[in-house]
Amino acid sequence: MKQTFIVQNVKCGGCANTLKKALKDEYGEVEVNLEKEPREITLELEDDKKENLKLKLRSLGYPLADDELSPLQNVGAKAKSFVSCAIGKMD
Repeated sequence: MKQTFIVQNVKCGGCANTLKKALKDEYGEVEVNLEKEPREITLELEDDKKENLKLKLRSLGYPLADDELSPLQNVGAKAKSFVSCAIGKMD
C-alpha cells in the first residue's frame, strides 16, 4: 500500500537522490516531495515493514518526524544527513 511519511533533514535534490537510491532495492520507487515543508516521501510499504524503514532512514540521517530521538541522536542524524546529501549530489 502506498504510504507517505514526513522525514527530517531533507533539504535538496542531493538528499532526495540519496533516499531514492538507498531505498529503491528494498522498497521500489520512492517519491521525495521537495515542494512541501516538512519534506515527505511516498513509497509502497506494508505496515509490518515500517520499523525497517524507520531504521534505514535513521541510518541515512533522515529520521521520520515521529521518530523519538535523544538530543545526541538528533545531532548525529543531522551530521549523517550532510554526508548523505553530499553523496547524493555527486551521483
